[in-house]
Amino acid sequence: MPAETTRAPLAAAVDDLLRTAHRLRQDVRGDLHEHLVEAIYAEAGRIADRAVTRPGEQARPTFDRTLDRLVTSRVWGFPVMLALFTLMFWITISGANVPSGWLASMLVDRLYPMLLEGAAGLGLPWWLRGLLIDGMYLATAWVVSVMLPPMAIFFPLFTLLEDFGYLPRAAFNLDNLFKKAGAHGKQAMSMMMGFGCNAAGVVATRIIDSPRERLLAIVTNNFALCNGRWPTQFLIATIFLGSLVPAYWAGLVSAAAVTAVAGLGVLVTFGASWLLSRTVLQGEVSTFSLELPPYRPPRLWQTLYTSLIDRTIFVLWRAVVFALPAGAVIWLSANVQVGGASVAEHLVAGLDPVGVLLGLNGVILLAYLVAIPANEIVIPTILMLTVLVGRIAGVGEGAGVMFELESAHGIRTLLDSGGWTLLTAVNLMLFSLLHNPCSTTIYTIYKETGSARWTALATVLPLALGLIVTLLVATVWRWVT
Repeated sequence: MPAETTRAPLAAAVDDLLRTAHRLRQDVRGDLHEHLVEAIYAEAGRIADRAVTRPGEQARPTFDRTLDRLVTSRVWGFPVMLALFTLMFWITISGANVPSGWLASMLVDRLYPMLLEGAAGLGLPWWLRGLLIDGMYLATAWVVSVMLPPMAIFFPLFTLLEDFGYLPRAAFNLDNLFKKAGAHGKQAMSMMMGFGCNAAGVVATRIIDSPRERLLAIVTNNFALCNGRWPTQFLIATIFLGSLVPAYWAGLVSAAAVTAVAGLGVLVTFGASWLLSRTVLQGEVSTFSLELPPYRPPRLWQTLYTSLIDRTIFVLWRAVVFALPAGAVIWLSANVQVGGASVAEHLVAGLDPVGVLLGLNGVILLAYLVAIPANEIVIPTILMLTVLVGRIAGVGEGAGVMFELESAHGIRTLLDSGGWTLLTAVNLMLFSLLHNPCSTTIYTIYKETGSARWTALATVLPLALGLIVTLLVATVWRWVT
């Protein structure tokens, strides 16, 4: 009985609702389905009128449209892109010199002698002092002083462009070129990711649906300068190319040189994609829709957190982790004697003929062998090897140490004493762009492709190009000069 009492009001409400619906249906003239379709099309027309610009009509000016008309222009798009990246590099190079010198002065000139005195006070034998301080500590100190200042400036600037919404516009500008090269337009996005980390760029190729075009993006991603190679470009451009002009032009010339190397990497990406798409990776080019996000005002504090914590500190920590054992290996190779000479001297002497032929030297080639685990330690390894194999005076007990390197001038003096020339600097910048991926990227490529064949191609192709390009540059340079 109570259940029937509860159902009665509900049934009455349902009956009332049905009668109302029937009455309203009688009031609608014509076919109800036609009215619904007409209303849907009318709403779609109103949306289109607000979003679509038809021939002969002038679009309503907005901030996004006005700015897009400039940065995605066929005439001005690429000059604006080059100008933005040159400005970013100029700010990085000009701003990093002072803090880099200060860090080197603190970590090497002041803390290093204190550590030596402390180790001697503890009665540590010379070989243990050398291994821990001359090797592991100095390698770490130079990683921090050389890498931290430029990364702390470059990554926030790059993140600002990313958060503002400019990088998708850069990808839009590059889309047609990738299509002509036989690659997918989305490869521009994975390439942009590669400018931060090549391993991350390889993973980012998952956005490409076509297996063939994804392989193209994976194999050629190493031509985008990763964060581990930026410090090499900044330092060499500053101390060699910037010194060719008056001081007030040095920063701009150095920034233009780094921009040129990064641009060369993009051109090599197009060329390699074109070649691969017509040989081992032939097939049709697929299409896609690229949606440009709205511009967003910069979020300064979030950008600083993202770039400094998630990028700068992460990359610096990875470099330190690899620098510690690398410093130990370098020190041991410089102090273990075989046939009256150190292992490092034997290796450098063996690699020198090939290095000189390529416009480099044996120290650089050995440094790249040691730095396979991480590109971040290339420059500190070169500096340590240059001293430890006795290329300059100042060899201490059992090994040399780095001194008077708190400024770009001190580093230049060290490298000049090691037989460096302008050709060495230029070819190092080129070889830094064109050489095999780091071990992390190689492992990531294998995990993403599941193929030793494609992993080998992605590893050997940039190295082969690096050897060919440096050999050609060295040959032409010597012929001209």
